[in-house]
Amino acid sequence: MTQQTLDDALRLLDAGRTYEGVELLRQVASSGQPEALFVLADMTWSGTSLPQDPARGRLLFEYAASLGHTQANLLVTNLLGNGVAGKRDWTTALHRLGVEAQKLPGRQRALDLVRSMDLDANGDPRTTPAAEHVSDEPYARFYRGVLSKTECAYLIDMAEDGFRPSMVYDGQRRLVRDTIRTSDGAAFHWLIEDPAIHALNRRIAAVTGTPYEAGEPLQALRYYPGQEYRPHFDFVDGAEIQRLWTALIYLNEDYEGGETAFVRTGVEAKGRTGDVLVFRNTREDGSPEPLAEHAGKPVTA
Repeated sequence: MTQQTLDDALRLLDAGRTYEGVELLRQVASSGQPEALFVLADMTWSGTSLPQDPARGRLLFEYAASLGHTQANLLVTNLLGNGVAGKRDWTTALHRLGVEAQKLPGRQRALDLVRSMDLDANGDPRTTPAAEHVSDEPYARFYRGVLSKTECAYLIDMAEDGFRPSMVYDGQRRLVRDTIRTSDGAAFHWLIEDPAIHALNRRIAAVTGTPYEAGEPLQALRYYPGQEYRPHFDFVDGAEIQRLWTALIYLNEDYEGGETAFVRTGVEAKGRTGDVLVFRNTREDGSPEPLAEHAGKPVTA
């Protein structure tokens, strides 16, 4: 199979001829063409034009990586580090990261960050800071200096290219600008959660007293002056798997405004670089906590 055949498959998909495009893509991938395998893996992982199957998608990424696909190799390292949709092997992930760091400055930066962390053999933090009282209703606590300034800068830099306006679906299922959250957002989804970001996620899990596997992918929000996050709840009404906790990480402090305000109690909180604000979204019985309604007040400068 040739590159031209792969291009033909992609053209069919772009033209909306999904069945034909997928079948041709599968033929090219079955011949061991690394790029075709990578494209098929990505579609399978995300559920684009195919039923979503992250476990199979991961296997396809691994196959593409074994045939020398550079991007697939990076993703496999990330997935070995976080264990999503397959086995977790932290030791192997760090070894692979070290090899990648010899050629890629970004991977060297991630490796240096991991090496600077006080981690056990599983990638978990050896210590966490004590809680600082913010509020009992809703339950809210500050954990000061959970992340270093260097770690916060890394997250900001990694998020930079991914920032997009916060969007929601309207009544006609059209994506429109969110009127509740006017910030820009970037997601560190599991494929790009490198070992450094994964170790930070495990640190957040330790602070909240929850397993890493219970967390959603990390998200970064960026607020320019005038942008805000209007009053809202983080629990998902009627969800089978509920959001019990929220952890807000303050990545910088050189701004004015932007306080986190619990609107029904009048309690406001604002962290410094590396601080984490943790609050509970539900009551002890699992029902929504109405006092957890909160807002990110407008940034003024």
